[in-house]
Amino acid sequence: MSKMKTHSGASKRFKQTASGWKRKSANKSHILTKMTTKRKRQLRGTSMVSAADKPLIDRMMRKV
Repeated sequence: MSKMKTHSGASKRFKQTASGWKRKSANKSHILTKMTTKRKRQLRGTSMVSAADKPLIDRMMRKV
């Protein structure tokens, strides 16, 4: 039987920490000229994945 593969899209987007999964803010990739500087500044940095989404990410990353 072959090895279980991780979801390649999820592996690029999430990183595991001691307390859960870390993720980047959405809407910060392109077409940023029309967005205000304040909005772009608030989208900087990372945040933690919500508790409701943890089981889904665990499954995609094969951490079950």
